[in-house]
Amino acid sequence: MFKRIAVSFAPKPRPHHIPLPGFKFPAHQLLHSLLPRCRSMNHLKQLHAHLIAAALLDETLTLAQLISFCSLSPAGNLCYGRKLLEHAPNPNKFMYNSLIRGYTNQHSPKEALFLCRRMLRHGLLPNQFTLPFVLKSCAEASALEETLVIHGLIIKLGFESQIFVMNALLHVYSSCGPIWFARRVFDEIPSRNAVSWNSMIGGYSQLGDCKEAFSLFKMMRESGLVADEFTLVILLSACSQAENFELGRLVHQYIEVSGAKFDLIVRNALVDMYGKCGRLLMAQRCFDTMDVKNVVSWTSMVCAHAKHGLIEVARDLFDRMPERNIVSWNAMISCYVQNGLSHEALDLYDQMHASKVTPDEVTLIFVLMACAQNGNLVFGKNIHYQIRDNIEQPSIALFNSLIDMYAKCGPIEIALDLFSTMPSKSAISWNVIIWALAIHGRAFDAVDFFNQMIEEGFLPDGVTFVGLLSACSHCGLVEIGQSYFETMNVVYNVPYEIEHYACMVDLLGRGGLIQRAVELIKSMPMKPDIVIWGALLGACRIHGYARIGEQVMKHLLSLEMSGGGLHVLISNMYCENHRWEKMKTLRRVMREKGIKKDAGVSSIEINSILHEFLVEDMRHESSTDIYFVLCQLADHLISVEHCTVSPEELLDVEK
Repeated sequence: MFKRIAVSFAPKPRPHHIPLPGFKFPAHQLLHSLLPRCRSMNHLKQLHAHLIAAALLDETLTLAQLISFCSLSPAGNLCYGRKLLEHAPNPNKFMYNSLIRGYTNQHSPKEALFLCRRMLRHGLLPNQFTLPFVLKSCAEASALEETLVIHGLIIKLGFESQIFVMNALLHVYSSCGPIWFARRVFDEIPSRNAVSWNSMIGGYSQLGDCKEAFSLFKMMRESGLVADEFTLVILLSACSQAENFELGRLVHQYIEVSGAKFDLIVRNALVDMYGKCGRLLMAQRCFDTMDVKNVVSWTSMVCAHAKHGLIEVARDLFDRMPERNIVSWNAMISCYVQNGLSHEALDLYDQMHASKVTPDEVTLIFVLMACAQNGNLVFGKNIHYQIRDNIEQPSIALFNSLIDMYAKCGPIEIALDLFSTMPSKSAISWNVIIWALAIHGRAFDAVDFFNQMIEEGFLPDGVTFVGLLSACSHCGLVEIGQSYFETMNVVYNVPYEIEHYACMVDLLGRGGLIQRAVELIKSMPMKPDIVIWGALLGACRIHGYARIGEQVMKHLLSLEMSGGGLHVLISNMYCENHRWEKMKTLRRVMREKGIKKDAGVSSIEINSILHEFLVEDMRHESSTDIYFVLCQLADHLISVEHCTVSPEELLDVEK
């Protein structure tokens, strides 16, 4: 199309009126006719080169059209447009608007906001075309401070009457700001349209506030506006969030009675609502009546069954999906993890990897949770390497999952190193590391980290104190634990929950302060549960408080939810007190009711493969060889025990 000429962004000092062959001036008209014919950046670069050769880039409108093509055309290149702007002698609003819009559409909110700040520094005020895209970037980046600045500009420049600008501002406040900010903006919009109402209803929907969302829906109808499919989807989403089946059913009835548009998005929202509300048959009925189903439809059904523990049904649906996206894989992996099936979760992740599906951070978080559940350090390390190599800036949630995985798989020092190198932390990060130190018995370190947490301005919550009290319990720090328990409500305004009482009962019981533990249980504002009675019973057994143990047994046996482990504990206590008849009676009741203690599972990792086994387990393919070696070891130990040779001589012989 054009002869190739090397491109330089700086215009050459040549006569202004050197014509290009076959075209008339001015240059922006030439571009207007040629730009639609550009099919790639190579074409544009050739055109740009001719303009430089003809010294035609002094025309602001000409350069603006080039930047617009780079920013908004599917064949454009934002980096090239950015360089054009940097070399523009007199950049104008149109150039900035084009690039801001381009970066917003490319989901690069930081670049868009940077250009907005640069535009203001050059003395150019944004207009009604700039502000909606800047606000859209603020929403994507959850940039509340920048939004407040833009809000001030809107008021100063008098754009309150521009409905598109105000709707964009409303969307930011609804999605990432305090809801009352959004409501105040909404109330001040002089003439609202459907987008205004949908944004405000959507804000309450995200908070799970069905009452306010439906109140606004009623006001919307009274104002004469007809709800569109977006309104209906938002309302169904609010019902899903709050698991409010009755309101969701009313929305379904309204759709059918009003004759509203019943498109695929609305049908998917109905399936999702019924599934999350536990009405699986109604969800299945909506799903079966859909003429067209997409990956969202199938994923909603998978999530519905997974949420209610129907794992096999969920997996069957997952396997029958005609296509899967990352959300589908995440739904099934999370289903396995949340039901304690860590091996199945890791196997499915391997299948996902083999299918060439790129995991996102949600996938990696669930996989790390699975590794933490079964102590699979090798798999967890491989995930860590993937994160290091492929994710430039891991989120706080991903860092937290890594720390939790390393702590539960053993290497607490790696967890501490990761915590110290985190670029930013949340209160959850501090909770994770305090818990990590607690399970490793490092109570004093947990206390130190708690103090650092307070010094850095993070407020502790109930989870923080459960970790802190557990750490004190594991190490027998009775007085320190008692001190934190007493101050958590008075100093930190954290309400007492049953988990905190359970930690304190365990702490006092381990320290032999059984009577204080009993008094604490009596003072509880809630009814003791099986965990609290179990902790007290364990303490009574350790310290020989048979009489109190008898009373605790009665409470435990009256609880229908008491499991096999506690029955065995009570049976052992009867045995230790030589109460054979009661022990036999309890064992007979366990047999009659089919109560069994969960088997303890041991695991060992060999050559990056995790092997699990139970007592007298014959499931392993090499079980015969394993038991043969165990018998040899047992015989060897017996022979050593009866050997008269001294240990020093034995060592010499073995050498």
